[in-house]
Amino acid sequence: MLKIAKLLLLLPALLGVLLMAGGCNKVLSLLRFNVNDTQSFTVPAAYPYGTVPVTLPAVTVNSTSTTTYANNNTKAQYVQEVKLEQLTLTATSPAGQTFDIVKSVKLYISTDAAGTNKVLLASLDNVPKGATSIQLNPAPDTKLDAYLRNSSYALTSEVLLSTRPAQDVVVRVDSKFSVAASLP
Repeated sequence: MLKIAKLLLLLPALLGVLLMAGGCNKVLSLLRFNVNDTQSFTVPAAYPYGTVPVTLPAVTVNSTSTTTYANNNTKAQYVQEVKLEQLTLTATSPAGQTFDIVKSVKLYISTDAAGTNKVLLASLDNVPKGATSIQLNPAPDTKLDAYLRNSSYALTSEVLLSTRPAQDVVVRVDSKFSVAASLP
């Protein structure tokens, strides 16, 4: 009788452990992988400079997300969370171009070029001198799931220049998104 009473006392604890184990399986079944995208935009030589940032036209990024989801045995509708891990800007043309002409830069993401649902993706104030490549700071707590559920998204650049570029400057954007998704 005493053994049955002890078992009855342990029963809630055992059920709790079993429930937690089942919950852990759901957490463990989330896939984690990265989506890496690259796109370039041009800062025209005629671009105004001074104390007011100017917005460049949006560029469409054909994302690798659809292919990356398929390679990880999932689909866009199963994406649970997307965060920007890293965003790097590299001056690719003209040769030897630095970011000395830039005071600050902000990049916004939207699902379309019209910027219907535009949110801040990353930014950098006080761009370091002499750099041909800079890393922007991801915007904190920006929910990016909706933007990487499609095969493309748009990036809009807001740049504050310290001087006018001598010629058009081509800038490559390399982004790395961390994705958590479930299996279909």
